[in-house]
Amino acid sequence: MCDLTRYLIFALLLAIILNADAWRPLGEIVLGIAIAGGCALFVLGILRGLAMPRLIAFLLAAVTFVALLTRAVGGLKPVTDTLNRVGFDAGSMRISLLSLVQIAVTVAALYAIVKLLNRIIATSIRRASGFDPTQQLLAQKLASVAIVIAAFFIGIDVLGIDLTALTVFSGAFGLAIGFGLQKTFGNLMAGIILLMDRSIKPGDVIVVGEAVGHVNKIGVRAVSIVTRDGKEHLIPNENLMTQEVENWSYSSRDVRVHIPVGVAYSCDLALAQRLMVEAAAASDRVLDAPAPKVWLTAFGENSVNHDILIWLKDPEAGIGSVRSEILNRLWVLFKENGVELPFPQRDVRVKEWPASLPVTAGQQTQP
Repeated sequence: MCDLTRYLIFALLLAIILNADAWRPLGEIVLGIAIAGGCALFVLGILRGLAMPRLIAFLLAAVTFVALLTRAVGGLKPVTDTLNRVGFDAGSMRISLLSLVQIAVTVAALYAIVKLLNRIIATSIRRASGFDPTQQLLAQKLASVAIVIAAFFIGIDVLGIDLTALTVFSGAFGLAIGFGLQKTFGNLMAGIILLMDRSIKPGDVIVVGEAVGHVNKIGVRAVSIVTRDGKEHLIPNENLMTQEVENWSYSSRDVRVHIPVGVAYSCDLALAQRLMVEAAAASDRVLDAPAPKVWLTAFGENSVNHDILIWLKDPEAGIGSVRSEILNRLWVLFKENGVELPFPQRDVRVKEWPASLPVTAGQQTQP
């Protein structure tokens, strides 16, 4: 900001000096170059600060430099006349280098203005205390759509394009939207609906198919879900509207987790269940209310099966770490208290044993 302010003040002071007196041609050229250079650096700094592409930023800076320099030394008419002569007539329309430059500059300038307005509005909305994060994101999306539509019509008006000339192509354009942009438009509307009904919000922990993670961003086309492995899944908005989605933090962030544990038939079940509750309650992330519980679920083939039921308030921090912590602590408690873990056991029964076995070469029969 300090550099931009210096460039702007430098250009304004030189402009005042240039218009204060009638300068000789050499003085006008020197002052014009200085003014044009200061304004070009100012424009370039703003555009680069908005993370604009280098091509667009340098294009607008170059146009600013040339326009201000030619204006300082005699006006833009000689340049515009020269550019307008290089071209051809297409019916009642004149297509020349001047018109192409005007289109390029207008599109680039509107693109920069749209990005600047989006950033200003986004900052203002984030500072508003009356909106929650979902309402802020929805307001930003609606404002962005309105700004793009307004920029489109402003660009049409600045370039002097007659909209009535486009009526012939309206049918084809409608078919293009209906077929080619159907998915894009559907994902846009689905994203807006998701934000309006607040069924999925940034920060929610959701399960879509095999992907489990927290919602990082709801974009125009897709929802970004970041898993505990650091992988980012981009799921189209329409899929979240039409498929079944588990939202672990829709109405409450408390989530119950099942941890299956099996013990041997020979152990003291009451002791084993008490140790399971003790191991679960010792975890910092496990809620005290509801308290951890242990259910006996089945008499298995080799073990007595239990479920440790715990409640977490921060599922976005992951479930595997809590499960591992509790099982490690339970292993130590079982060892200290003599609770045995099950292992597969098999009883083999031989119905009939042959009286004599065939003797192969090199083997001796036992008496």
